[in-house]
Amino acid sequence: GKERMSRFVRASKFRHVFGTGVKPEQQYLDLKTSRNAWDSNLIKANPYFIAVCWEAAGGGAFAVLDQKAVGKQPQPALFSGHKLVVLDVDFNPFNDHIVASCSEDARVNVYQIPQDGLTSQAAPAMKLEGHQRKVGQISFHPTAENVIASSSGDLSVKLWDITAGKEKCQVLGPTDQIQSFVFNADGNMMAVASKDKKIRVYDVRANKETGATAGHDGVKPQRLLWLGDSNRIASTGFSKQSDRQIHIRDTTNLGETLSAIDVDTSSGVLMPFFDEDTNMMYIAGKGDGNIRYFECVDEKPFVFPLSEFQSKDPQRGVCFLPKRAVDVTNIEISKAFKCTPNAIEPISFTVPRKSDLFQTDLFPDTKGAEPSMTLDEYFSGATCKPLKKISMEGGFVAGAKKQVEFKAAEPPGQKKEKDLENPQNEKELREAWQKRGDEMKILNDKIAQRDVTIRGLELKLKELQS
Repeated sequence: GKERMSRFVRASKFRHVFGTGVKPEQQYLDLKTSRNAWDSNLIKANPYFIAVCWEAAGGGAFAVLDQKAVGKQPQPALFSGHKLVVLDVDFNPFNDHIVASCSEDARVNVYQIPQDGLTSQAAPAMKLEGHQRKVGQISFHPTAENVIASSSGDLSVKLWDITAGKEKCQVLGPTDQIQSFVFNADGNMMAVASKDKKIRVYDVRANKETGATAGHDGVKPQRLLWLGDSNRIASTGFSKQSDRQIHIRDTTNLGETLSAIDVDTSSGVLMPFFDEDTNMMYIAGKGDGNIRYFECVDEKPFVFPLSEFQSKDPQRGVCFLPKRAVDVTNIEISKAFKCTPNAIEPISFTVPRKSDLFQTDLFPDTKGAEPSMTLDEYFSGATCKPLKKISMEGGFVAGAKKQVEFKAAEPPGQKKEKDLENPQNEKELREAWQKRGDEMKILNDKIAQRDVTIRGLELKLKELQS
């Protein structure tokens, strides 16, 4: 039975992974982290920078910090331009000088970080407008260049071309607030968790639901994580009794839970992260100081607990450094940044080894920073390819600096408003036709959303009547 099981300790090279925090002088101090109650991680990191949602008076902003500049941050570079509070941030995985934010003002903003030095940015390089309600989460596409996805209170996940500022497709189906969405490794599938306690999986470009299941029973937010190149997802959530849970499911057979772990009884959302090179899953509790870590495998029981990093300082948000930027010389297999109300603390996860040599078994080739497909290839329906892998033996190598051409909107005042109500020639007739078509699309989308809302209300009514 259970007793005998626990005496066997599974042999794993990650059994001795341990996390180490740093002294205050190595942290980022005097920050004004956003106090907004929306459930996001508040913070993101790339190899050079950390972005954190900011507590800004009047309008919304986030700060971008230079990772090398530790210590007090009296005047961080603030990226503003939202009318309301910023709810989530994300870095472009293929261009370390592009960062995006989303806000309660229903917009997604995309900014360029100056290559010649970090300075505040008063306005974005591109605004993505089209959502009808607040935008709660954004995520850059994992394989296609210059594509970002955003989820909103209008119950849609939209995919955008960030260079042209255009919506390219959307995923519809949840009947209540979207709590979390995640792409699979190639970016052709997406899992979405919503407040209707459902988890749905979609073929993104076809907006086709390929599976759905009841998620966690509790009312608090569910979070999703796609487990690397596998078909499996992990979800974190709550039972009816407020036990914090982790479930593992196969997206090709969602109804069956492969593994269910009751973590503890606590009120903070569990934020999940995955390192596909080591198959380690990290689970950070919001409002506590713990980061637990597990090893994921391809057969029963699918998850093995390894250990946990404990600290007395509760975290409001956590993010992990992209794997290509960890410090291999110190056998750092992953690095997290933990955000408290006024500070960000780096936490390094290492494996104790006696040798100074490069540890090939701990650092297999990792995904590089080159996209595997263009935006046009992705949206024309081409098969998604995995990213090219790079060796980690030489440590982090900075990529070439990339310039992105944002297709600027017409400068104000230059454009004579055409009277498309009374087209004068064939060109204007076509434009009027196009405009009508666009308006139809927007109205159809709205109708689709209303249908979804009605469906949700009908279901609730049925439940009440029964």
